[in-house]
This record gives sequence, C-alpha cells and structure tokens, in this order.
Amino acid sequence: MNLPLNIDIRQILLHMLNFVILFGGLYFILYNPVKKFMAKREEKYKTDSENAEKILSEAAFAKEEYEKKLSDADKEIAEKKAAAGKELDEYADRLRKSAQEEASAIVLAAKQQAEAERKEILDSAKKDICDIAAEAAEKIVYKDSKEAYDGFLDGIDGYDGQNN
Repeated sequence: MNLPLNIDIRQILLHMLNFVILFGGLYFILYNPVKKFMAKREEKYKTDSENAEKILSEAAFAKEEYEKKLSDADKEIAEKKAAAGKELDEYADRLRKSAQEEASAIVLAAKQQAEAERKEILDSAKKDICDIAAEAAEKIVYKDSKEAYDGFLDGIDGYDGQNN
C-alpha cells in the first residue's frame, strides 16, 4: 500500500503504536510518581500552612494575652506607686508630728528651765540686795555709833575729874 508521496500507512501506524507505548510507559513510570509526589508535597505545604496559621493564631493570642498582662502589670505598678506614695505621705506626716511634739517638749522644758533659773537669779538677787541693805544699814548704824563713841571719848578726855 503506497500512498502518494511515498507515505506508508504501516509505518505511521507503527510509529503511532510506539508513541502510545512510549506514552503509556512514561505515564506509568513518570507521570504517576510525579503526580503522587506533587500531591504529597501539596499536602505537606497545606499542613505546613495550616500549622503556620495555627501557630500564628496562637502567637496572636499569646501576644494579646501578653499585652493584657502588661497593661495589668502597668495598672498594678501604678496602684503600688500610689499606695507607696500615700504610705510615704503618712509616714512623713507621722514623722512631722513626732518632730513637732518633740520640739514642743524641748521648748516647754527650756521654758521651765529658764523660769527656774530666773527664779533662782531673782532669789539670789533679793538675797544679795538684802545683804547689801543690811550691810549698808550696819555701816550707817556703826558710823553713827562710832562718831558718838568717839565724841564720848573726846568728851572724856576733856574731863579731868575736876568739874564736879
């Protein structure tokens, strides 16, 4: 069977049979394993993607929880700062009151001591004044007495016993 242009149908059919066998062999040898490999790889990427999404969602949840704890910690720190400030103010007030009471006690003791010293000084001054006044009175009295005694003695010296 010869066709025009020297084309042999048997040759074409044999080539077609070879191509089908080659295609079938390559399909079973290469295509199925590659297809299975690609399916496995796609499944692996899908599970990796799901795991990554799961991890990301857990990380987002952990981040939210962390931020919440952080804000709670900030609030707690602010509360503790306020409490510490209040406690410090109370302690300062107590210390101030204690210092004022101590200062008042010191001033009162100083006033009492000053009053006692003043009294002592006044008593001493009164005693000294009395002593000076007594001494002055004694001198005045003795001075007059001395003059009288001296006058008496002078009078006696002039008395010879002849005058009656």
